[in-house]
Amino acid sequence: MSSGDLAYSAAAAGISAVYIIIYLALIVVSLVGMWKVFVKAGKPGWAAIVPFYNAYCLFEMSFGNGWLFLLCFVPCVNFVVLIMCCFKLAKAFGKGTGFALGLLFFNFIFMMMLGFGDAEYIGPQQ
Repeated sequence: MSSGDLAYSAAAAGISAVYIIIYLALIVVSLVGMWKVFVKAGKPGWAAIVPFYNAYCLFEMSFGNGWLFLLCFVPCVNFVVLIMCCFKLAKAFGKGTGFALGLLFFNFIFMMMLGFGDAEYIGPQQ
């Protein structure tokens, strides 16, 4: 191996490590925000870290029926249902369309805003 190959490998490893650290930080931020949102909605905070149960609770907060999360397993339907979930979750906290779009595209930021902001959970809206 030449010194150029070693330098390239070291640079690639460093970039990968930074990427992984940033990715893990975003996951932690998302979980903290979701934990606070669950607590505001009267759900246990630990539910945010349990796979499938967190989706059930999120759909229960958004739609009023948690079992609708099973639609996420249907191809093509899952995209529509998740978009609807973001809009319904925003309405359940008294927020509008702009906030729902924020939840859809920048979930980790807007979950933190819901969890730590002054939004009150008012329940699923029609």
